[in-house]
Formats: sequence, C-alpha cells, structure tokens
Amino acid sequence: MILPIYLYGQPVLRRPTEDVAPGELDVKQLVSDMQETLLAAEGCGLAAPQVGLSKRLFVVDGTELAEDYPECKDFKQAFINPEIIEESEETSVYSEGCLSLPGISENVTRPRTIKIRYQDEDFVEHVDTLTDFKARIVLHEYDHLEAHVFTDRISPIRRQFCKTKLTNIAKGKTVARYKYKR
Repeated sequence: MILPIYLYGQPVLRRPTEDVAPGELDVKQLVSDMQETLLAAEGCGLAAPQVGLSKRLFVVDGTELAEDYPECKDFKQAFINPEIIEESEETSVYSEGCLSLPGISENVTRPRTIKIRYQDEDFVEHVDTLTDFKARIVLHEYDHLEAHVFTDRISPIRRQFCKTKLTNIAKGKTVARYKYKR
C-alpha cells in the first residue's frame, strides 16, 4: 500500500524516534509498504517519520542509481533500530533532495564512510561498513530518525535562501508528484 509522505512542517519530522520492539508492529508489512511508497515517489530512501511514525526504521533502494553509483547495484534493504558507530573524517559533498522537502536541493557535506549497527526485518543484528553514495543515503535517512532534515546541515546563508521554500511547504503552498500529507 502506498503511504502518504509527510511534508516539511509536520511535527512528526521533528520528534525523537523510539526503537522498534519485536512484535510491536507488523514490521514486514510496514517495510513492504514503505518500499512501495518509495518506488512510487521515485526516491532512494524513506524513514518512518516521513510516513507519520516516530520509530527508528528506514528503507533504502539505490538500485536505480547503479549506473552512476555502482556500489548501489543491489542496495535495497531495511534498517531497524540503526546506530551509527563510526564515521570517517574524510567527507564528500553532494546535492541532496528529500521527499519531505519537494523542490529543494542543496549541497550537503557528509562523512564518506560509516559503520552502522542495525537489525533486519527478522530483528537479526548486522554491522556494515558503507561508503560513498550508500553511506550518503543511509546518513540522510538516519538524520530523519534524529529529528533532522538535510537543510539542517547546510550553511546558515544557504538555509536563509531556502527559507521561503520551506515556509511554503509548511503552509501547504507546495505540491509533490506523489501522495503526501501536509
């Protein structure tokens, strides 16, 4: 089922998230719905707060990016109760957008490599090291679990340039090409 994506200004995007406990949610159905929503919206990552849930869960699907970013070839998975345990000092800059902030993109500096501990849909724990675009996708979604959006990571002057667009999104003066909730 395609879920509505919550746009900037919705309080859930700024709320702290809670761990997902086994048996608490139908995790497999939620992950399936989020992956379907992500595909319909043509994104590469979607966090639970973006579909109205203050839970520590996100999905990624970088498979469509594989031509430009070969490391994303089979990168489609769920991250439950993730924790970034290490970040490289080496960084990279890339223009990011967000399904919750339609029409806005800005250059964001992020660590080039991360180590992340998380659980899969069966609550089996994993620790992975991710680099380049895989790391960027995960860090972007992880920010949502920490009640941040990518514009929190840009310079104050660039944030000022985005202020009108952000205000328009929050006031419902923006439309998106996918199902959304104001």
